[in-house]
Amino acid sequence: MTTSHRSARRAGFAAFVGTTIEWYDFYVYATAAALVFGPLFFPSGDPLAETAAAFATFAVAFVVRPFGGILFGHIGDKLGRRLSLVLTLLLMGIATVLVGLLPTYETIGLAAPILLIFLRALQGLAVGGEWGGAVLMSVEHAPEKSKTFYGGFTQLGNPAGALLASGVFAIMTRFGDDFIINGGWRIPFLLSIVLIGVGLWVRYRVEETPVFEQKVGGRKQSMPLAFALRNNWKPILLGIGLLPISTGGYYLATTFATAYATGEPISISEQVILDAMTIASFVEFVVTLPIAWLGDKWGRKNIMYIGLVTSVLTFIPFMLVLPGRIEPLIFLLASLVRIAMSATYAPIAAILAQMFRPQARYTSIALSYGVGAAIWAGFSPWFATMLIAWTGSIWSVIAMFAGMAILAGICTKLAPQHSDEAPVTASFEARTDTTANRTA
Repeated sequence: MTTSHRSARRAGFAAFVGTTIEWYDFYVYATAAALVFGPLFFPSGDPLAETAAAFATFAVAFVVRPFGGILFGHIGDKLGRRLSLVLTLLLMGIATVLVGLLPTYETIGLAAPILLIFLRALQGLAVGGEWGGAVLMSVEHAPEKSKTFYGGFTQLGNPAGALLASGVFAIMTRFGDDFIINGGWRIPFLLSIVLIGVGLWVRYRVEETPVFEQKVGGRKQSMPLAFALRNNWKPILLGIGLLPISTGGYYLATTFATAYATGEPISISEQVILDAMTIASFVEFVVTLPIAWLGDKWGRKNIMYIGLVTSVLTFIPFMLVLPGRIEPLIFLLASLVRIAMSATYAPIAAILAQMFRPQARYTSIALSYGVGAAIWAGFSPWFATMLIAWTGSIWSVIAMFAGMAILAGICTKLAPQHSDEAPVTASFEARTDTTANRTA
């Protein structure tokens, strides 16, 4: 199997564009959940209860993500990575645009939150299949010694999508709170229709990955899910344990921090916190690829360890400085947290991809990421909000964050790494044949 930097760059760019659009759609919802969805779709008169309800719908997408991983992982392992990625992009775009057209509780009553939850679930299905496929599109096209770097292109889509989402909302806030609550919030969702067209055009121009064509093409599993659960269950569990900070910690530092900072009793201006998050997203965007490049030089696991430690060390002062409302420190620490978290996020694509053999790899990585995101990211903002309500102290959230980092470090140490250039062993081939026959 041969790969070239030229094909890797093309695949990496396609993964970047596609994941940018998918994460833009995802973060637009997250930002709206933190700012306006509570009173618009879950009015109760209690701001904390409204925010918690909005974050509960935010969590719905994470609950269904494993099912998206199973569905689109099956398509990706059977019919190819590219087809699966085109379908996820379409599904995400349709769901996001429909959220922008959705009537609120005041207009259609209980049907409004029900429809919102349904559309959020569709977003979750799409992202559940998107990330794993985009990772494989970039990593499987990459030369063996550059997999972390090219995997970073997929990870680059996260801060780019967050930058677009927070940037659009930051612009909206300049028209005033009344503008946002009275319909301005719909604009970021409706803009997605333009981005989806661009993403589809880019993805159609990329060929299928050489790993799928040469190592999977003639050995497709009739039931990739059964193969993954039978042969890959240990690395799948380790993959879930790798993700607490890369996924859940990220939402604590963004979505939860936005709600915590703008709510009572801190009451920082929405414009200030959105500006801080926009700048932080830009900083993360700038440092992601250099950090991924370092992963190939220093070792992707070593970069992960550095990121876990520095994430804790920067998250603590970031949370503690918010009540003081010292804007320069808020801007500085918001960016420092994102730099630290980049070191847990940039190498994760290559780490997870290389934890699995090519057979049923899409399903396996999608399951790891989908279940991990459901556990760690889906409920982190909600649980952190509840911790504040129960304890009255931000230190409870900080303690949760530190525990998540410790678990991620242990699972990183135990995670296996395989080479795509190494021949599949005879024993593994025999086990593959046996599994394929059983699941046929």
